[in-house]
Amino acid sequence: MQSGREFDIVLLGPTGYTGKLCAEHVVKNLPTNLKWALAGRSLQKIENVAQSLKKLNPDRADPEIIAVQLNTAELRSLAERTKILINAVGPYHVYSTPVVEACALCGTHYLDATGETPWVKQTVEKYHETAKSNGAIIIHSVGIESAPPDMLVWAIVKEVREKLSCHTRKVTGAVHELKSSGASGGTLSTILLCIENFSKADLLNSTQPFSLAASQPPKDIPPEPIMARILGVRTVRDLGTLTNSPTDFCDMTTVHRSSTLMPEFYGPRFYFRQFMRVRNSFVGILFRFAFLFGTSLLLLAPVRWLVRKIIYAPGSGPTEESGRNDRYEFRAIATPDQDTSKRVLGKLNFEGPMYLFTGLLMAEAAMVILENEEKVKRVSRGGIVTPAVLGQEYLDRLEKVGCHVETQMLDY
Repeated sequence: MQSGREFDIVLLGPTGYTGKLCAEHVVKNLPTNLKWALAGRSLQKIENVAQSLKKLNPDRADPEIIAVQLNTAELRSLAERTKILINAVGPYHVYSTPVVEACALCGTHYLDATGETPWVKQTVEKYHETAKSNGAIIIHSVGIESAPPDMLVWAIVKEVREKLSCHTRKVTGAVHELKSSGASGGTLSTILLCIENFSKADLLNSTQPFSLAASQPPKDIPPEPIMARILGVRTVRDLGTLTNSPTDFCDMTTVHRSSTLMPEFYGPRFYFRQFMRVRNSFVGILFRFAFLFGTSLLLLAPVRWLVRKIIYAPGSGPTEESGRNDRYEFRAIATPDQDTSKRVLGKLNFEGPMYLFTGLLMAEAAMVILENEEKVKRVSRGGIVTPAVLGQEYLDRLEKVGCHVETQMLDY
């Protein structure tokens, strides 16, 4: 990274639903000597956000306000001024390819909260080597998709390494509990646009567990039992009755990119599967087929038109009050590659609005890079990487802001 840059962090898109929550977390929790700025297309809208932030912490110095259009010239100028750019402008595949390009070219570190795996695959193919050669650390999906699963898997793999002195063979993860006040308009709009803008082949390829992997997958991954594949239900010790998770493809591709970027840490035979806990097999089967039916309906243009009429508008979402009782818990169980008499159970939980969770995940990730840049570069080797490269320093920061992780060694 070039020294002497004007800002530590620039938040691009602070007027959006998640962007505002990220900015609020910065104001409330990050160091007061942070040099930062808010950037976006509408100067007036950003100034309104800055005024609301001032009320949250009057003692903090105001961020600089920067008007920028999402074109190559202006984005490159913006990237050259900052060490880290947090991007909250979605849908990412519509607006943010030039943002990633600018950061890759300028050696500027970059974070976003995308769940648009087909787009991530495109940016990896186009910009990974450029970013790596220029010293940029680019991390997609630093939100509820897919930082929590990625970090919990990293934590239990670390436990296996330290306690059993071996690699990990497999990890099975599950969304154990998700109580949410609903999706924002931006998220729902993004889902519809992804269906419209990506080919069926791109969408299908992005659901393959190793589609973002940096190397070939292990050759000896056992297939799932045929009935589990058909009905979508299985029982896993320590995790309970599980069915397919709507976010499994996003999280599995991220974790497998982590494992193949850092094979010396995870091991050469590592693989990961993700599901969602349900009360019983009947509920699991019902959910699977209802989800498949609903997804199939969204392939029809008239259905998408109708959905757009009833969802939140982009930039809006659940109220803060409605999200006070939100809760997220992710669990995972690791099987060692050698000592099969032990296993490691991990739990990650957060209580509070889910979009606030995403905002703080991005802000705290930025601080890890600011404070540990050389270590993150060494571990990640640079380029387009994953939240897991932020390691224990990231988990330590998350613990202080309400995201708790615990691991436990169990006997078989």
